[in-house]
Amino acid sequence: MAHLLLVEDHDSLGFALKEYLTSRGYLVTWAADGLKGLAAFKKQSFDLCILDVMLPGLDGFSLAAEIRRLEPGVPFIFLTARALKADKLHGFAHGADDYLVKPIDEDELEARIQAILRRSALRPANVAEVYPLGAYVLDYSNQILQLGDKTQALTAREAQLLRLLCDYQGRLLPRQLVLKALWQQNDYFTRRSMDVFVSRLRKYLSGDPSIQIENVYGSGFILRISKEEEV
Repeated sequence: MAHLLLVEDHDSLGFALKEYLTSRGYLVTWAADGLKGLAAFKKQSFDLCILDVMLPGLDGFSLAAEIRRLEPGVPFIFLTARALKADKLHGFAHGADDYLVKPIDEDELEARIQAILRRSALRPANVAEVYPLGAYVLDYSNQILQLGDKTQALTAREAQLLRLLCDYQGRLLPRQLVLKALWQQNDYFTRRSMDVFVSRLRKYLSGDPSIQIENVYGSGFILRISKEEEV
């Protein structure tokens, strides 16, 4: 049974979502503000977090940052009444796995929860998957990128995207393949979200100039490692 953290300050919506998700077989902890949500996260283990953006005490983006600091790999979905493109992109830039605009369709929310949990379950529980990557090492099993004695914790989707790039090293990784494998949809926001994730990986890998993630316009990405500079 998946354990969900729901942080929603609107009493009617919070109660309705908790009742619906509980009826669908999930264990749901509901917190009415950001600070209570953070306190609940510190006390219990969750498989996925559902966070309203506009929260009293601690807003959803700040709460997500704290959750990432405590447990980098936990997936989360933002809920918001704001449908502006800039707001959605801001959510994806904070590492969101999904972003839903109110009013919430409960069946759609559950479908997206199931998709995210399926992606998380793809990671083997007890099998180490380590990828040499220039001067770096990607420890996929533990969602860690290591450079010497420095480590960078990755989100589940960051780790999955970097592993795909490693699998296709030196070859074109099609954009459509990434969208289908990691987002299960192809629209403006998921395409922009994918570009944000690629930019984030470039930043993480900037410590080794031999590593480049090239953008092939309209087609996809190529991970290249210059052999003469590879450490």
